[in-house]
Amino acid sequence: MEKDSTITRAEEVLRIEAESILQLIGRLDENFSRAVDIIYRSPGRVIVTGIGKSGLIGKKIVATMTSTGTQALFLHPVEGLHGDLGIVTKDDVVLAISNSGETEEVNRLIGSIQKIGAPLISFTGNPSSTMARASNAVINVGVEREACPFGLAPTSSSTASLAMGDALAVALIDKHKFSEKDFYKFHPGGSLGQRLRAKVRDVMISGPDIPKVYTGTPAIEAISVLDEKNKGFLLVTDRQNCLLGILTDGDVRRLVRKGASVSGKSIDEIMTRSPKSIKDDWSLAQTIEFMQRDEITALAIVNCGNQLQGYIHLHDILGRGGTIRISISG
Repeated sequence: MEKDSTITRAEEVLRIEAESILQLIGRLDENFSRAVDIIYRSPGRVIVTGIGKSGLIGKKIVATMTSTGTQALFLHPVEGLHGDLGIVTKDDVVLAISNSGETEEVNRLIGSIQKIGAPLISFTGNPSSTMARASNAVINVGVEREACPFGLAPTSSSTASLAMGDALAVALIDKHKFSEKDFYKFHPGGSLGQRLRAKVRDVMISGPDIPKVYTGTPAIEAISVLDEKNKGFLLVTDRQNCLLGILTDGDVRRLVRKGASVSGKSIDEIMTRSPKSIKDDWSLAQTIEFMQRDEITALAIVNCGNQLQGYIHLHDILGRGGTIRISISG
């Protein structure tokens, strides 16, 4: 009996993609070891960036790293060029993904990252590309051909990047000595959606450590507090402590880029009103999912009357340097 042409095509795709992954084994060299060492020794996070299919692969790599003890965040290169680059520090490591290594948005972002001083690791199919030349470690994820019959749609190339991301994450598990016990803190019962049962109230920051100002505060004074607190954001409340707004580093950068003057203005005129917030009885699993969905790293915590109780940052959930510091019982 003649084989269905659809099955034949599917078999071909799977064979091409499997071969593309196996070809990566022979390319593992000192660059891979250097990349693992750079991330392991970094006091900061892994900031993954890429656009299109590479961006989607990057988000999956972030999810794998964060669930196995390596702090990671995804930064969209376009958003990065319009203010979100403020989340990157010299203590972080940037992992850029681009098959060609010539993606304009990614390379423009890399130029700014170099000024910050964060080391760069690249996943690319073009080791002589602009992106590769700017990198501290270049991991070759090139493939001989795409599974797409036209050779156009990223198929084998995106699969190769995904597999290499898994290899990197698992190598870091060994480096961090991330144990089975640690894993189950994030995956109780094997369910990713229930990996953290502790409550927000257990790790939230409250009291005088909250970066905040009152409504009506002069904008220049508020920006000074934003800089002094160095949290990346500033919360705005009324005198009854009800949350009204938020000002971020990215907001200020966008104002400067537009040439807008804040002289004579109050915080109310430049803040974002009705910021995202959560209650302190949320589980950390809920909170992480909320942050990942909205691509944010910090949240205000309010009570039922919208009064500010504190804030929580991704650092306060994951700990720093890949060490999980939350004790979860029963």
